[in-house]
Amino acid sequence: MNDNTKVVVALLAGLAAGAALGILFAPDKGEETRDKLSESLKNLGDSIKETAAAEIDNLVGFKDKVVDNIKSKIKGAEEEYQDDLEHA
Repeated sequence: MNDNTKVVVALLAGLAAGAALGILFAPDKGEETRDKLSESLKNLGDSIKETAAAEIDNLVGFKDKVVDNIKSKIKGAEEEYQDDLEHA
């Protein structure tokens, strides 16, 4: 995970913790509190899923770049080798 992702995850966790504490100390009935807490946790889960999906996409893109770069270097080395064989 890069630094920006860590900051976003920490921010989301902090927001969820703050919301949970706010809900728990709010003067609502138990059922209302549980509903609010459940909704907050659902939203946190959705945010984490979205962040994870974005990071997976980033990793896939990075992997593709690395694979393409390696293939390019191998092809260049093969062509150089073939040229050396032809001139030998």
